[in-house]
Amino acid sequence: MNADSEAIYIVDDDPAVRDALSVLFNMEGFIVETFSDGDTFVKSASKTVPACVMLDVHMPGRSGIEILKALNAEHYPAPIFIISGQGDIPMAVEAIRNGAFDFIEKPFSADTVLERVRESIAAMKQRTPEPAAPDFKGADQLTRREHEVLKEITDGASNKEAGRTLGISPRTVEVHRARIMEKLGARNAADLVRIVLGRSATS
Repeated sequence: MNADSEAIYIVDDDPAVRDALSVLFNMEGFIVETFSDGDTFVKSASKTVPACVMLDVHMPGRSGIEILKALNAEHYPAPIFIISGQGDIPMAVEAIRNGAFDFIEKPFSADTVLERVRESIAAMKQRTPEPAAPDFKGADQLTRREHEVLKEITDGASNKEAGRTLGISPRTVEVHRARIMEKLGARNAADLVRIVLGRSATS
């Protein structure tokens, strides 16, 4: 699979959104490719990996969630941002659970989008190779991203600090955190730390 470190893929059926984001990223020196439907995007994204993807959650034909599943987004080498409206938070949360890197709410400011995209590209470049699976009950249920968030939490980072390190929003950290606690059966943060450190201390 070829990688294009300067390309941004924009997947949105709204021409106004595609145009606005294209102008923004072009001005910053990125190469932009736009897609108005999910099928065309999935075909292209399976052949060439861009630096970042901006994906609308509501798409004709395949939904944003279905596109994430088709790409196996959790293991996709580029960060995929979900573009969602104010009322789409449950769907944005569902997207994070299906491997989206983060989500950006409409209406968004140009500065915010650029900053988040730059941070996400930098964070993906710094990603270490897949680490050895930690030894605690339920570790194998967690996705790679959940392991990364869990490490930040057990190291004592706040949602904001963890988000900064991983290039995602504190809100997205919160989504992962809730998912991790649900999978591991932890009632609170202290419980979570006990589950993780308790087992590794005895191993």
